[in-house]
Amino acid sequence: MDKKRLEKSCDVVVVGAGHAGCEAALAAARLGLETVMFTVSVDSIALMPCNPNIGGSSKGHLVRELDALGGEMGKNIDKTFIQSKMLNKSKGPAVHSLRAQADKQAYSTEMRKTLENQERLTIREGEVTRLLAENGEIKGVELYSGAVYWCGAVILCTGTYLKARCIYGDVSNATGPNGLKAANYLTDSLKELGIEIFRFKTGTPARIAGNTIDYSKMEEQFGDERVVPFSFSTDPEDVQIEQKSCWLTYTNEKTHEIIRNNLDRSPLYSGVIEGTGPRYCPSIEDKVVRFADKSRHQVFIEPEGLYTNEMYIGGMSSSLPEDVQDAMYHSVPGLENAKIVKNAYAIEYDCINPRQLYPTLEFKKIKGLFSAGQFNGSSGYEEAAAQGLIAGINAAMKLKGREMMILDRSEAYIGVLIDDLVTKENHEPYRMMTSRAEYRLLLRQDNADLRLRKKGYEAGLIDEETYQGILKKEKAIEDEIKRTEHASVGGTPQVQKLLEEKGSTPLKSGTTVAELIRRPELTYEDLAPVDAGRPELPWDVKQQVEIHLKYEGYIKRQMKQVEQFKKLEAKKIPEALDYEQVGSLRIEARQKLEAFRPVSIGQASRISGVSPADISVLLVYLEQYGKKHGSGRDETKSCEQ
Repeated sequence: MDKKRLEKSCDVVVVGAGHAGCEAALAAARLGLETVMFTVSVDSIALMPCNPNIGGSSKGHLVRELDALGGEMGKNIDKTFIQSKMLNKSKGPAVHSLRAQADKQAYSTEMRKTLENQERLTIREGEVTRLLAENGEIKGVELYSGAVYWCGAVILCTGTYLKARCIYGDVSNATGPNGLKAANYLTDSLKELGIEIFRFKTGTPARIAGNTIDYSKMEEQFGDERVVPFSFSTDPEDVQIEQKSCWLTYTNEKTHEIIRNNLDRSPLYSGVIEGTGPRYCPSIEDKVVRFADKSRHQVFIEPEGLYTNEMYIGGMSSSLPEDVQDAMYHSVPGLENAKIVKNAYAIEYDCINPRQLYPTLEFKKIKGLFSAGQFNGSSGYEEAAAQGLIAGINAAMKLKGREMMILDRSEAYIGVLIDDLVTKENHEPYRMMTSRAEYRLLLRQDNADLRLRKKGYEAGLIDEETYQGILKKEKAIEDEIKRTEHASVGGTPQVQKLLEEKGSTPLKSGTTVAELIRRPELTYEDLAPVDAGRPELPWDVKQQVEIHLKYEGYIKRQMKQVEQFKKLEAKKIPEALDYEQVGSLRIEARQKLEAFRPVSIGQASRISGVSPADISVLLVYLEQYGKKHGSGRDETKSCEQ
């Protein structure tokens, strides 16, 4: 007699409740689909197992884009931050990035509350051990208990839990982050389905009791006097709160000597750790080895929350043995008598080769199977959340029979992130950086709503009122730019005095308000006393007017570059194209194109090993292909454009 088992049905299953899982589940449920989110522990919902902050250089862009599309991370950090700072303010607006310290417990609690109150979303504690697929199409999942959930789409957001192993010195625990249970069975099911698996590694520093730190030996780090919220829907007045300080100290030669003398005991160098770690977030022992010429490294002391004494020791992640950690941390000024609450550790985990995904984040081999976050080989809460939102939207679009969302490199940092993952050979955890975005002047964090609100509205995550608000904002910006271009300013004594005070060249003849704003030393606000026709406008409209006028030439130049980029993106490659039939293609290019299966000429041109000459050959072939196969298929039409 067959053993009975629990069987349920839903539309979407989300595996994992980290930052990717939360966004994926919320998006799918908000788009009207019955969604079940599985987690090995409900205590791991929106967990911050490493740094207690959201945002940072380029990562802040991702959060604001996610918010503009209808995601939750920006709203959640606005409700739970304890310090906020706009980074890179001394540089141009293209690299300005928000970063906020979070009360990590409050962040997790608040996100869990949002999930629990979301209609059509069920949270279920349980370990998914097997994917159920037939004829290359997902059908459901099976749990460790034997229960089966039949569904139309599955989104894998397993983070760092798959076959996770936490390591420091010769201590190795088969657990996920923060000592939570690892997921040890799903990897085998993935391999059975022909999915290629990588082994990556990340790590976290020690946590130290705050009341045992001597802050007098450190530099105090304050938040911004005027806080800018992450979410475009947050009232700026609601985030003007009393902020907690962070602190800055440095390692020294004694610290480095302790590390160098114990490298043979480091699992990172002894071969115990097999996974590849993130190049842009190295452990302290890695930094000491790689940057041997540096006499010190920055160490940031950051509070983990309002109601805990734990302090995060940023910049000193490690997998060294416990006794070495004790000596190492105590050698840092201000930490001489500090008490360690939690040891630093490295964590290894299974993830996929993301080249197996379409830009929609759906697997090429298995229809209806999507994935997001660190499981895709990326690092960071923000990268994970951004992918989770796109995967959630696209799972819903697929089940509804609608066109899936693909953001390209000219539209969003999210587009750059996903394009890099699915087209480039990433042999280490991928981290977003402003330098990766070639159109970064257009993709600023301040205009994310103008770029992406409409897409969020079209998907169904942005309501009508918010959509009308963005149309109104666009009109206000356009009208004010036109007004400043025609508003005259003469060389009156008042104007000349203002220019002198601001260190600007006096006027020899009349000019326009726009021309004065274009001067580097003057701002839109500076000119208020001499700009008689100036209307009352919101601060964000004024900001956009000033940026547009000051960087107009650069913006126009990038927009021309985007036009060329878009032409290549529009040239679609038929899914069934046989690259063996494309004559004159080099062997390496043929192999790479066959492995990646790019969806467009633009994507093909970014694959390592595919040269401009190969692209020319491919374009000629596609033109012939289009004529031979007629114009009945969308991709063929695109190729003939």
